[in-house]
Amino acid sequence: MDSTIWNRFAFRDDDVIVATYAKSGTTWTQQIVAQLVFAGDPAVTVNDISPWLDLRIMPPDTMDKLEAQTHRRIVKTHLPLDALTFSPRAKYLYVARDGRDVAWSLYNHHAGANDLWYQLLNETPGRVGPPIERPDPDIRRYFNHWVENDGAPFWSFFENVATWWAARDLPNVRLVHFADLKADPEGEMREIAAFLGCEIPEDRWPAILEHTSFDYMKAHATEVAPLGGAIFEHGAQTFMNKGVNGRWREVLSAEESAAYEAKALAELGPDCAAWLANGRLVKGGLAAARTRAA
Repeated sequence: MDSTIWNRFAFRDDDVIVATYAKSGTTWTQQIVAQLVFAGDPAVTVNDISPWLDLRIMPPDTMDKLEAQTHRRIVKTHLPLDALTFSPRAKYLYVARDGRDVAWSLYNHHAGANDLWYQLLNETPGRVGPPIERPDPDIRRYFNHWVENDGAPFWSFFENVATWWAARDLPNVRLVHFADLKADPEGEMREIAAFLGCEIPEDRWPAILEHTSFDYMKAHATEVAPLGGAIFEHGAQTFMNKGVNGRWREVLSAEESAAYEAKALAELGPDCAAWLANGRLVKGGLAAARTRAA
């Protein structure tokens, strides 16, 4: 990623920044925001209007296209907050997901990428660090390496979460959890709409809920997937994989899961670790969150 591009971004009063660690519900949230901003219009295509601004491989005219937009802008970032130009003029939605679910989704993304993806990441100027290699075919080893090496071969997971958690009380920042969106999509979307100041007529909610459902997004995957799915072996359908949590439960041992939880607790503290594990903040820390989830 190239965080310096934010130094050239001219914020507007109604900009919406969708921030996440990768595979935490980014595209879903972009689709939600777009549907709220455009009141359920099915013609809105997220991959056209909402770019990942700080990605090195974005087309050079990305900033110009954003400047030309006359509607409310929706911009994506995977940066930690302290690597981003922060503006009180914008609204920031940070979406998080249990790291075990993130890693499982990240593995599917990594394993499903085609040669173009590797070429773009490894040969575009500005790469820092070694080239991205094909993933370990053993997802368990992949997960343990990701946890033990601070998000390798990508960026730090816990740092990303921690920086946004620290800003949770700012009036223009809202933290959203993937599990909460899954459990109560309409309730969460109504809260997001209120945060963004989107006044939605009641008769538009059915369309918004339909157009933000997993089944709808998978059926229209080329309209929501980054680059229309061109960077995946089997196109956009690979990107829209399953949209579920908990697949790690059938693979990780109790010891491996506990090691992840211990690291989350050490890196984030009890309140943030509990929220990351289970969604809505639970008093009592990670143990209480596990009890509620059982």
